[in-house]
Amino acid sequence: MAEQQHKVCFMTGGSGRLGKQIASAMAREGYDIFFTWHSSHAEARNTLEAIQAISPSSAMVSCDISNVDEIKKAFAEFQARFNRLDLLITSASNFFGTPLPDVTEHEWDRLVDTNMKGTFFTMQEGASIMRNQNFVSRIITITDIAAELTWKNFAPYTASKAAVQHLTRVFAKVFAPSILVNSIAPGTFTINPEWNNGQELDDELANKIPLKRMGDPEDIIRTIRFLSQNDYVTGQIINVDGGRLLS
Repeated sequence: MAEQQHKVCFMTGGSGRLGKQIASAMAREGYDIFFTWHSSHAEARNTLEAIQAISPSSAMVSCDISNVDEIKKAFAEFQARFNRLDLLITSASNFFGTPLPDVTEHEWDRLVDTNMKGTFFTMQEGASIMRNQNFVSRIITITDIAAELTWKNFAPYTASKAAVQHLTRVFAKVFAPSILVNSIAPGTFTINPEWNNGQELDDELANKIPLKRMGDPEDIIRTIRFLSQNDYVTGQIINVDGGRLLS
């Protein structure tokens, strides 16, 4: 394996709507990108081709993040291609409503196994590589301001995101000073056009936000860029929510 010249980013959920934009942005920042995908090979292939136009050495792997064996296999493939890991971004996530008191074990497992268990073991695998490097590397978890809110119809989801925020702080303490670990908690964003119920709903949601607008993926990307460059921030949960938690 040739000596790696570029910084390298491992990212879960790199073919999703937000993930694709983050991956492309980090490629433009000079990173080689290695991302996981799960549900759509065609979408993942389109994402990879777009990224490779910027970063030809970038690659992808199929991985069910809820399955620890698949996470380990993904990292084995990563290490066969790359000899360094500068940045790990955990973007893979499940999100759907689960009204109480009718939550099933299957629904719980789908949310918690991907969002919490999968993120934990991804962080652990990444940290095992990073701690042996002679330079500072970074882990960024993508969570949700819902971790601090009481959403009555999303208990397993919000609990899983709160757990990841706690894990972020634990990893930051354990692996300092060689690995900086932070979390970005988005607020209300317009990412999935299938969820757009019209301008009236957008206006209603925006009016609940002190900055009077919905979030944009670029708001997240700028925060990732900041964390990837700053060397004196660790163990922090950065809410990118336009002040939503102030409401």
